[in-house]
Amino acid sequence: MIGLEETGRYVDSVYFKAWDEYDHHSLILTKSNSAGLAHLAFKVETLEDLAYYEKKVEEFGCTTTRISNGIRLAEGEAVHFILPTGHHCELYHEIELLGTTVGSLNPHPWPLGAKGIAPHRLDHCLLTGDDLKTVTRFFIEALNFRQSERITAVNGEELLGSFLFTSNKAHDLAFVKGPDAKLHHAAFHVDSLHDVFKAADLLSMYEVPFDVTPTRHGITRGETIYFFDPSGNRNEAFANGYMAFADMPTITWTEDKIGQGIFYHRRELSASFMKAPT
Repeated sequence: MIGLEETGRYVDSVYFKAWDEYDHHSLILTKSNSAGLAHLAFKVETLEDLAYYEKKVEEFGCTTTRISNGIRLAEGEAVHFILPTGHHCELYHEIELLGTTVGSLNPHPWPLGAKGIAPHRLDHCLLTGDDLKTVTRFFIEALNFRQSERITAVNGEELLGSFLFTSNKAHDLAFVKGPDAKLHHAAFHVDSLHDVFKAADLLSMYEVPFDVTPTRHGITRGETIYFFDPSGNRNEAFANGYMAFADMPTITWTEDKIGQGIFYHRRELSASFMKAPT
């Protein structure tokens, strides 16, 4: 239904990439008795960067361990640590390069025979946690992320949502207030609102359970649809969103406008959207 490419199997895990991604995988599904996120990982540019950020993570106060080369398919050595929100996180540099489906010599704009939603790439994920101020500070101070947007209490004292980026996307990672160590959703990038509606059509044809039908976010300005996979994890097809820049000011949404921030047209949160983290 999503249209990812299977790139390998190893022990109890299946590895996937989207058609426009170069690396061997961006998503691993592992057999488990429960849904949710086993770990998230970020690629660094060099092995020297791996050592540099390992030190920065330790200076922040997180314990690091090294994961040996070859523990996972097509991956090199990684640095593992646990975020202030309880999520397992890793940094790595080496990963096998497979290339995109359309190649890098006179490529077509999209692959013939694409299946399902056929996203370009894994776009971002949204996690839940209790101490959003500390986890935000961790990503900014230890890993050089920046905060594009935030949700606060009306008085500005409590942080209820934090949207973080390290590329030029509106967000690469986000957190909302909730139970520690939980996944709210994983998002896949599609080109346009037309592709969001196409995704909705396909999901409806195959009676995949929706959480939210096509709409727009106020936060990030992205166009979106949410649905559940057979394990119960929430997924998103996400289009557009603005470009973020290192020197942009952080955009603030207050709690009284959170409905409009999340679902700009409906202007209120659905009960299901705030529940069912895995």
